[in-house]
Amino acid sequence: MRNLDLDALQIFKAVADEGGVARAAAQLNRVQSNVSTRLKQLEAALDAPLFRRQNRRLVLSDQGRVLLSYADRLLRLSAEAQQAVRDGAPRGTLRLGTMESTAAARLPPVLAAYHAAWPQVRIELVTGTSAALAAKVRDYELEAAFVAEPFPAEGLASTEAFAETLVLISPRAWPEIADARALADHTVIAFASGCSYRRILESWLGREGVAPGKVMEFASYHAIVACVAAGTGVAIVPRSVLDVLGGQTALRVRDLPGKYGAARTRLVWRVDDDTPAVQALRDQLAA
Repeated sequence: MRNLDLDALQIFKAVADEGGVARAAAQLNRVQSNVSTRLKQLEAALDAPLFRRQNRRLVLSDQGRVLLSYADRLLRLSAEAQQAVRDGAPRGTLRLGTMESTAAARLPPVLAAYHAAWPQVRIELVTGTSAALAAKVRDYELEAAFVAEPFPAEGLASTEAFAETLVLISPRAWPEIADARALADHTVIAFASGCSYRRILESWLGREGVAPGKVMEFASYHAIVACVAAGTGVAIVPRSVLDVLGGQTALRVRDLPGKYGAARTRLVWRVDDDTPAVQALRDQLAA
């Protein structure tokens, strides 16, 4: 096999997704022997084992995981190419990453307008920290993502999407927080490392020589705001998130000073993977 066969890649992807030849054959409406044969031919052509057996399931080998990332992209591009030739409109699946704050406060009207304009595009939304999302875009796991500055930008193109105002929230029962030094030894509540807003807070505290008592990590703004309101510690959040979640009556809200209080959210995509669906999303943001 001189070149990779898209049909063989489709079979390989089905076996990877379904975890076995029998289920893949049923999903593809093929006989099992055909699926097994094509899979063996692909492994022989690549001179690499693509699967290993584990608890009655076929799981990807290291080489198989590498191939799957390319197979996803090649099959998607093949489908997009056929549709683009037919009518030039974006179609297929747009795998879109976003921070939780953006998903809650900014994306609903944008995605509603996008869906109204391009109903043939199916959007799969994945949430995560800015660093994790940027890595997924670089690794072709996502076509695009909404991330906050600062983020690792190597290999990525970007455009500004939203401007956020960051605020410090603390329990209503605490005294007013005048400056960063008032936070010494207090608990900071934040997302995991890789969150751009957490890096901004750490930069502000570091400039003032302040070390938090400890950091508690949560995976949602609902949990963060609830823990702050209960008196656990402090956090920084976009003001737009507070407007959506509410709960300000149990919180003290303070603007962060200077450059620490302003953050920009950008849409990023791979320089070499600018699809019609991503182009349409950029047009939607510009509008």
